Amino acid sequence: MASRQGISLNQFIMWSVSEKVAALRQSLDDPDFPGITYRRGASGWVAPVIRGTGIRVQTIAKHLSYGMKPEQIAEEYRLEIHKVKEAQAFYHAHRAEIDGSMKAEEELEEN
Repeated sequence: MASRQGISLNQFIMWSVSEKVAALRQSLDDPDFPGITYRRGASGWVAPVIRGTGIRVQTIAKHLSYGMKPEQIAEEYRLEIHKVKEAQAFYHAHRAEIDGSMKAEEELEEN
């Protein structure tokens, strides 16, 4: 998995441990979507990401809104198709939260 992510094994281990500890502390995960977890980004905001990656669900949602197919997104990000489809389903289940986050980011970028 580390080589697929393009990182060293040590980086992968540290990242995995960090993600697990953060998940245990936050307990924000939706049990209906085990492949999605929440992570605090550099901005300090907590955002849902595809577990085991740094790819935010809103990134997948944006690509889908631009007309990309899940298969194209999976290929572009070197993900298994089921992870893209789970992110898509998570977006639909949490649309208000994710759309609000995207809008807030757009407003910050405009200023």
